[in-house]
Amino acid sequence: MMQEHDCQRIQDELFMREALRLAEQGAVLGEVPVGAVLVQDGEIIGRGFNSPISSNDPSAHAEVQAIRAASIQLQNYRLPDTTLYVTLEPCHMCAGLIVHARVARVVFAANEPRAGALESQGCFFSQPFLNHHVEMNGGVLAQESAQMLRAFFKARR
Repeated sequence: MMQEHDCQRIQDELFMREALRLAEQGAVLGEVPVGAVLVQDGEIIGRGFNSPISSNDPSAHAEVQAIRAASIQLQNYRLPDTTLYVTLEPCHMCAGLIVHARVARVVFAANEPRAGALESQGCFFSQPFLNHHVEMNGGVLAQESAQMLRAFFKARR
């Protein structure tokens, strides 16, 4: 009999695979391969991949793109009861956005040792001054994401 946590793991991997597919789209455009999807009630409501280079917008991270798309679709700047799946640990800018949008949960694949705000360079979501707290789960399909990033940067050298 399948346990609830097994169902959650399967769902997390399913949506992370979609985020990885989006990361590949970004890589084709010469962007660092990071993808994100925002999910509510088992349905994707926002998609994004890194595009700061092609859009000349330093804030065009995958998480920002997915949250913007979902906000437009729902006509609401608050996104409660949503889960953000992202292929790389979010930076501080994106972590702040996640809190402001009231995203309930973040699932990420690979750690970002230099700029990751959730585990690698601080635990942003556990700061006592925040008025919204976000659940997080790291490491879902981390190997696949890390391999994509390594291949991208190796090809650029």
